[in-house]
Amino acid sequence: MRNDSRTGWPMRLAITALLLGLAGADTSAATLEEIRERGSIRIAVANEEPYGYIDEHGEPRGAGPEVALHLLDELGIESIEWIETTFGDLIPGLEEGRFDMAAAEMAIRPSRCERVLFSAPNTSYGEGLLVRAANPLEIAGYADFAERDDIRVAVLEGATQVGIMQALGVPDDQVIQIGENEAAIDTLLGGEVDAYAGTGLTVSQLDAQDSKVEVVQNFEDPVIDGEIVRSWGAFTFPPDAETLRDAFDEVLLDYRNTQEWEDTLAGYGFTQDDILNAFRFDTEWLCSREE
Repeated sequence: MRNDSRTGWPMRLAITALLLGLAGADTSAATLEEIRERGSIRIAVANEEPYGYIDEHGEPRGAGPEVALHLLDELGIESIEWIETTFGDLIPGLEEGRFDMAAAEMAIRPSRCERVLFSAPNTSYGEGLLVRAANPLEIAGYADFAERDDIRVAVLEGATQVGIMQALGVPDDQVIQIGENEAAIDTLLGGEVDAYAGTGLTVSQLDAQDSKVEVVQNFEDPVIDGEIVRSWGAFTFPPDAETLRDAFDEVLLDYRNTQEWEDTLAGYGFTQDDILNAFRFDTEWLCSREE
C-alpha cells in the first residue's frame, strides 16, 4: 500500500483480490459521515478496460474511477483504497461489506437492483464480439450461437452477456464462463471457444492486444423482445447505503452536465451516441423493466 497525491488530497492505493472483511465483522454499510470521519473509502474495480482498472503503474483508470475521483473530492472524502477483484465478486463484496462502492460501470439490471444500489447512469454502451483473425467461422452476432450448434462463445462470469445468451436461447453447453476479460484471448486462441461476447468497448480493447484476434465487423446487434440490447453502466453501492448513494448521485447528476464529464468518457472510447444515451433512462426505470 502506498500514498498517491492528487490535487488537494492524498489517496491510498491498495491492489488486492483477498477478502478484506473478517468473519463476524459488522457488514452494515458505512454512511457518508462515517466515511468522512475515517477519511477513506474502499472502491472495487473489476480490472476491465475502459470501465475501471488499475494500470501498470498502480494507478486507477477508466471511466468509473476517473469520474469517481472528481465526485468524491466534491464530497470531501480524503482518500481512496482501490481494490481489484473479479467482476463476479463485485456484488457479493458489496453485500458482505468488503467494499463501500464499486466503480466498474456495472450495467443496471433488475436482478442486480434486488441485491445492491445503483447510482444514476454514468455511461451507456452496446455489444460486440471478438473472434479469431479473419473470422473463419463467419460469426456475425450473438444470435448465431442459438441458430448453430458448431460454435461456442465465452462470456464474463456474472456479466450481462450471460443473461443475453439465455434470452436468445443459446444452449448452456455452448456458453463458457470465464473469470476475467484477460483470459478471453487465450480461451479463444486455445480453441475452447470460437468467440468472446462482451461490450463493444471491451472487445475493441482486447482486439488491440493481439493481431490473431479481431472484432466482428458489421456486428448484428442482439434483439430481445423487439428491442436492440444496450446497457447503462453506473456506480454500485451496498444495499443499505442509501445516504452514501444519494449524496453521490447529487454531485454525479450535476457533473454529467459538464464538458469535463463528456471529455472523460470520450477519452476512454465512448462515442457521442453512447454519451447521449446515458441520459435516456433513469435508474428507477432501468431497475423496474422486464429482463
